[in-house]
Amino acid sequence: MNESKRIVFLDYVRVFACFPVMLVHASENFYPGPGATDMAGPQSFLANETDRLFVSLYDGFSRMAVPLFMIVSAFLLAPMKKGMSAEEFYKRRFTKIVPPFIIFAILYSTLPLLWGQIDIQTSVRDLTHIPLNFPSLAGHLWFIFPLLSLYLFIPVISPWLEKVGKREERFFIILFLISTCIPYLNRWFGEVWGQCFWNQYHLLWYFSGFLGYLVMAHYIRVHLDWNTRKKMIVGAVLMTAGAIVTILSFYVQATPGIVISTPVLEVGWNFCTINVACLTAGTFLMFSCIKRTEAPKIITRLSKLSYGMYLMHIFWLHLWSVVSIQTLQLHTAAAIPFIAVCTFVCCALTSELLSRLPGSKWIIGV
Repeated sequence: MNESKRIVFLDYVRVFACFPVMLVHASENFYPGPGATDMAGPQSFLANETDRLFVSLYDGFSRMAVPLFMIVSAFLLAPMKKGMSAEEFYKRRFTKIVPPFIIFAILYSTLPLLWGQIDIQTSVRDLTHIPLNFPSLAGHLWFIFPLLSLYLFIPVISPWLEKVGKREERFFIILFLISTCIPYLNRWFGEVWGQCFWNQYHLLWYFSGFLGYLVMAHYIRVHLDWNTRKKMIVGAVLMTAGAIVTILSFYVQATPGIVISTPVLEVGWNFCTINVACLTAGTFLMFSCIKRTEAPKIITRLSKLSYGMYLMHIFWLHLWSVVSIQTLQLHTAAAIPFIAVCTFVCCALTSELLSRLPGSKWIIGV
């Protein structure tokens, strides 16, 4: 982003969103079930009531992090700049995102061999799967695929965004929000709106997923003419309501001492549920009230380093999880933020050091 044209509040959003990502993954140390690694596996198990409470609080509130990154990208990039071709757009975005992703996918497939976290068979399997999916110890890299998907779609949707007005975009967002209720409808009523074992493309499929956040970002940027006070009040209400539902959705199902399916337990933590959408939109609206013309240098710098920090954070998080849980034996209430803070600081420092190397843009995107 051109320094003279930086949208200051977006730098704050990026830096903020990095931290809850680390809170989420720090929390996952406290409900691993059979088959889990450092992150949550297909089954979950909470040892006690303390873990249940603080995982619900920390992890639940932090679920807006990934959608916030999506909204920031869409806010900046959709629609494409006038005169820019799809080829040029793809070249700019993919050369920034893909090479660092490939490098870290290789690192996550090989470096854990050094400390015995994976064996050679797992390493070889992960390396051969890199073009198709993320390594077994780098579950956080799932995010890169929907992000690239959003980039692929921006040239397609840009003409529509330029042509339609607020009424049409509002209609799209309403349908998107209805689609975010489908995980709950499936829980209560089973398959709905054409879903069946041979068809997953329900009635609102084409209005669902992260595309909804893209249209929402454009609507907020172009059509939302609320004053700062209204944005702050509505944002606070949406964020609070979304956070409460998201936290409770986990807490009420998480019975200590019982193994439970992770998709069942985390149904309310899906990034495209109505509660997470409210939590995300509310948080973004509140940040949009920042009217500073310039952010502190550390915020601007951390914003630029945020992609590299995201890519590497599982390495540091594994270290600090061991220190916190095994060495220091911290209480869950302290351990989760301790892991997240230490990981954030180490990622920031490491990314800053790597950014000084020649060709650092191929490693961390900056």
